[in-house]
Amino acid sequence: MLMKALVLDEYNKLNYRDFPDPEIQPGDVLIEVKACGICGSDVHGMDGSTGRRKPPLIMGHEAAGVIIETGSNVKSWKTGDRVTFDSTVYPLNDWFTLKGHYNLSDNRQVLGVSPGEYRRHGAFAEKVAVPQHILHRVPDGVSFEEAAMVEPIAVAAHAVNVSKLKPGSSALVVGAGMVGVFVVQLLKLFGAGPVIAIDLDDQKLELARKFGADFTFRSKEKNSAEKILELTKNRGVDFSFEVVGIAETVQTCVENTRKGGTVVLVGNLSPQIQFPLQQVVTREITVQGSCAINGEYELVLDLLAAKKVHPAKLISAVAPLSEGAEWFRRLYQKEPGLNKVILVP
Repeated sequence: MLMKALVLDEYNKLNYRDFPDPEIQPGDVLIEVKACGICGSDVHGMDGSTGRRKPPLIMGHEAAGVIIETGSNVKSWKTGDRVTFDSTVYPLNDWFTLKGHYNLSDNRQVLGVSPGEYRRHGAFAEKVAVPQHILHRVPDGVSFEEAAMVEPIAVAAHAVNVSKLKPGSSALVVGAGMVGVFVVQLLKLFGAGPVIAIDLDDQKLELARKFGADFTFRSKEKNSAEKILELTKNRGVDFSFEVVGIAETVQTCVENTRKGGTVVLVGNLSPQIQFPLQQVVTREITVQGSCAINGEYELVLDLLAAKKVHPAKLISAVAPLSEGAEWFRRLYQKEPGLNKVILVP
């Protein structure tokens, strides 16, 4: 059997074409995809620059749909169930999984990724197969498009969780992209204040304000460090969240975090950076990495059902999967004002 899929056949060449249906294992389900979001990592991976999406590949890991077939070992799910799923396919018997850190498991795979050691086709297709243990039920009242946004919100939720932030803490978010604005919104829900956002782009800062930022600054703005000190009793923020992944933004976080505070590194655009070692050591700053998601899907789905997070504000377009190559091109060229694009098979 053949299905339609958006296939990265060569770097920078996406084709909407026939592709073999996924085969399911005894513990898998087959899902009819109803919505799949284009992630920034897909856009960056399309040209080969990340080395994590080697063609031929069906990309896509932010998705939701309906179960249309179940494997012989699947008992808790049935055809017709509305579901979304984690972007990480992790083994259940891995040491890190058993310790409660499936996002760090040695043999984890990411949907829609092919770094060389594995190829895991994703959800820019009519159908996708996933193991039952990464499934989550989509609540009534949550649309497939909203459910396709759970993954980036869960990445933001994991960053807040690993920070061990307490209500009343001050926080800085550097990088107001997709994940960054959700970090802002969740920080407000978790009781942080003031929440400050920094970015190069005025439109992104406006979004950060819509998502709850109390104060925003342009990254090149003079005296922003002095203003942040004024907002934090001349100490600096308790927590900062770096959601870009380059040396300059890490430096911004470190400089604006108080002595004894915590810097959470979420962005990983650069594999290596110049690091302000002496500032971190002499001011006893905790540096905490945050990788992907570790159980935050249920929290995010509950927040969506309760209308406490609002991903619809970030959806710029819902388009047919057949037009996916053109939307990838527009995102790759950084079209102004274009945020999340959801593709519908």
